[in-house]
Amino acid sequence: FRIAALKDPTAMCLVELMSLSDTANEMMEGKENVVSTGNTYEFTLAGSADEVTPSLMKGDLDIACVPANLASVLYNKTGGNVQLAALNTLGVLYVVENGDTVHSMADLAGQTLYATGKGSTPEYALNYVLEANGLTPGQDLQVEYKTEHAELATLLASGQATLALLPQPFVTSVLTQNPDARVALDLTEEWNKASDGQSALTMGCIVVQKKFAEEHPEALKRFLEAYEASVKFTNGADTLETAAQYAEDFDILKKAVAVKAIPECNIVFTAGDEMKTIAGGFLQVMYDANPSSVGGSLPDDAFYYHAK
Repeated sequence: FRIAALKDPTAMCLVELMSLSDTANEMMEGKENVVSTGNTYEFTLAGSADEVTPSLMKGDLDIACVPANLASVLYNKTGGNVQLAALNTLGVLYVVENGDTVHSMADLAGQTLYATGKGSTPEYALNYVLEANGLTPGQDLQVEYKTEHAELATLLASGQATLALLPQPFVTSVLTQNPDARVALDLTEEWNKASDGQSALTMGCIVVQKKFAEEHPEALKRFLEAYEASVKFTNGADTLETAAQYAEDFDILKKAVAVKAIPECNIVFTAGDEMKTIAGGFLQVMYDANPSSVGGSLPDDAFYYHAK
């Protein structure tokens, strides 16, 4: 298995599975390691989805943890060769402010909001919520995008940025470093208001190459079972400290921050029919807001992988 994840909650879902390697340092250098599932894994951690997409398009990765809307884009762009295997992260986006001026979406009018995730879920989710509140990006407020979460978190923590849309665990990192920073808005709550509870903000997912899934169904089943166990490990109250240590070991997040952030990261494992229901509702909202956000058209049923 050639697996990629981002240095965010999608990678924290994997920390127990990555830790099962006998030589974790070698693993992080991209070398293969046999772990207890009987499968062989080669992990890559990336700073942004842009680093992962070309490899998925070329077939150089078998599995990847990516933004949920990107899964649909990849499915459309590859002619159905990339499938959605599971959801791993629900809403984790927050508007963080150095100050105390923003208490509603309306308060963003006339402001400059920094963000990450241009062309993926954060941008489209933000636009959806803004427009539901009568705000047009570029007219009623300015939205400036940075490439990586860590870059923007540093600007906010240092006070160089006043207002930013960030995901967990970077929100917790900023709050830990800057006593003047505060969570101003929870985008999940704002999404629920805008959609009247008819869909859920869905941030991250696992995608798999269709050919790989067809050729290795049993191995993929074992991986998904191990992945689900790893999610439970990360979320477990009695294993939180260890999961946070792994997050630091794999250069995802410092342990002290991870301990506080993980419970706020909305990490899940959802597959099968429930995955289809949640993802389908989310992608419908994205499509209605901007068809290009899902690759121009909603994916058909073949998009949703079901373990045999």
